[in-house]
Amino acid sequence: MIGQTLSRYTITAEIGSGAMGEVYLARDNELQRNVALKVLPAEMAEDRQRLGRFKQEARALAAIHHPGIVVIHSVEEADGLHFITMELVEGSPLSAAETGPSLAWPRFFDVAIGLADALGAAHAQGVVHRDLKPDNVMITGDGQVKILDFGLAKLVRPESLPGDISVTAKLDQTGSHILGTPDYMAPEQVRGHDVGARSDLFSLGAVLYLLITGHKPFTGQTTAEKLAAVLRDQPLPPLSLRADCPLRLSQAVMRCLAKDPGARFNGAADLRDELREIRVQTCRGDEGTVRSIAVLPFSDLSSTQDQEYFCHGVAEEIINALTRIEGLKVASRMSSFQYRDLGGDSREVGRKLGVGTLLEGSVRKSGSMLRIMAQLIDVTDGCHLWSSRYDRELRDVFAVQDEIAQCIVKALQLTLAPDRTARLVEARTNNPAAYDFYLRGRDFFRRWGKRNVEIARRMFGQAIELDPLFASAYAGKADCFSYLYMYIDSSAENLDQADRLSSQALDIDPALAEAHASRGLALSLSRNHQAAAREFRIAGELDPSLFEPYYFHARDCVVQGKYDEAVEYYRLAAKVSPDDYQIPILLAQVYHALDRPRDEEAANRLGMELAEKAILLNPEDARACYMGAGAMVRLGQRDRGLKWANRALALDPDDPAILYNVSCTYAWLGKIDEAIDCLERTVRIGASYREWMENDSDLDPLRGHPRFLSLLESLAK
Repeated sequence: MIGQTLSRYTITAEIGSGAMGEVYLARDNELQRNVALKVLPAEMAEDRQRLGRFKQEARALAAIHHPGIVVIHSVEEADGLHFITMELVEGSPLSAAETGPSLAWPRFFDVAIGLADALGAAHAQGVVHRDLKPDNVMITGDGQVKILDFGLAKLVRPESLPGDISVTAKLDQTGSHILGTPDYMAPEQVRGHDVGARSDLFSLGAVLYLLITGHKPFTGQTTAEKLAAVLRDQPLPPLSLRADCPLRLSQAVMRCLAKDPGARFNGAADLRDELREIRVQTCRGDEGTVRSIAVLPFSDLSSTQDQEYFCHGVAEEIINALTRIEGLKVASRMSSFQYRDLGGDSREVGRKLGVGTLLEGSVRKSGSMLRIMAQLIDVTDGCHLWSSRYDRELRDVFAVQDEIAQCIVKALQLTLAPDRTARLVEARTNNPAAYDFYLRGRDFFRRWGKRNVEIARRMFGQAIELDPLFASAYAGKADCFSYLYMYIDSSAENLDQADRLSSQALDIDPALAEAHASRGLALSLSRNHQAAAREFRIAGELDPSLFEPYYFHARDCVVQGKYDEAVEYYRLAAKVSPDDYQIPILLAQVYHALDRPRDEEAANRLGMELAEKAILLNPEDARACYMGAGAMVRLGQRDRGLKWANRALALDPDDPAILYNVSCTYAWLGKIDEAIDCLERTVRIGASYREWMENDSDLDPLRGHPRFLSLLESLAK
């Protein structure tokens, strides 16, 4: 079929054979992207009932949105052939990966947890795979696990999962064999009995057994011998074949391989959580491995309940200090602060964050007095490793933060580098009131929006008045002017202020990473790209855990058309702050420019999911609304994207950044007049996005409209 065109797809190469047909590489001539195209066998296409069931099951699979499951685009018919189009996954099959003692534990857990999580997503939609094996698992170039070939999948009622499921593994038309792969089939599947989610868990257990030991749990010379072994034999525990296998992991795999489905895990999500706990224990228990911690936002116990910004600041300073300790993995601020309203089991929070320990705390602030309480919790059993209470004056807040960080180091038996033994938390200022204003400013700045940034600018200004040598406050105020220049008013005055204040911050403290990041941003806005890159690199070297240098360096690369470099810096930013919704959505735009549609779609999907999480935490996050809306529209969720765009506009109808981005979404949706209305309002407010309007591809649908042309002409005067 090479060279043949089906509908709008030109077949260019054969990829292989799946459970339900031949798989080809094809070019979608309409969307200009490569896809995998599976042509269904003639016997299935001719059986109207079987074909109908397959289409129904394919639709169910297409509804699953998970990065670990191959995406089905469509089920189509052309020239008498029935076929499905799917995401083209490039990488190597798991069967080609190293197994046994040569497979490092961190990599094993990445694959195992990824598989369990993906299976859980499929089961939640009522889809069971029935043929999970290494050949049906792909590892992409960036290490992502992808489950392929749901050709034998069956659709069941989601409410029946994960327990007893009425899906029967039937013999084929001749009764000669059972659907599935003998090496990885569950006993009930071999017998032709009902199969379901727990049958998939048996198959996954067999895959994990192979990864750990390098051997299949059931062997035989013939198919009959293999099937008999599945029904009869009890394999040796993985620990017997690999001495460094954690006992709990060996037990988990053997539980998956139980002959009785009822003795296995209740569902893939339970197995995933168990694997996460084992990973944490393994990392904590092995000499030379990385210990891990998440610092949750401290609770506000002040009588007026208006000190949340201060409580968050206390926790954040501790996070910043801990990130500089070698051998300690620290969850990012954005990740851990999702759990600011804990109210549940701290062990569950730790499992979700993938860490071995949690730091919880509270702050009671009254006038110049502080009471800070902190406790370090072992995620595995919920026991306290350490706790303490500090009654101090406000001016001692940095000393308290340092003491807490030092106690964590001792409790986790970490070794500090020689240059870190004196202090982990350095005092930013000797003026408590200046520090209070600084924390208020940082809190408002992170909320985005014109009004919040203006308040932040005033807060930083108050801090500078109280302490003219407060370098962090100068950097914060510089960032406010940079924001105003980028999104609100591209005036020379705003740019000059960003330039002046960032220079002052560096003059006061040349070793402050934040100051170099602020300076880099100001220089990038002045198109001094080489100097900006130098400042971003210095900031990253001074504090590798700082998000801003990577993020703004990536954006500066985009401005210069250096898209490959932009991808790398966005990835570094995502590593520091994996829950930031801006990064994947902006990265999707870079992938679009690089003509990498699969990466673009995956990035938009991740960005949309992270934006949804951000909205749950802060319903007034207008930026999450309009950026999430853009991702939704590009993923085909038009009605939902429109709803989110309108929500962003309702939050602040006079913010130019919101108006411009909502305009882009309207343009994508074909709402031309509404899009131009928003752009005209940005101009009336005083913002000028002339360069963006002239070059932004999102606005291409507006190009020939008289109102849009008139608007561009007015900006040129």
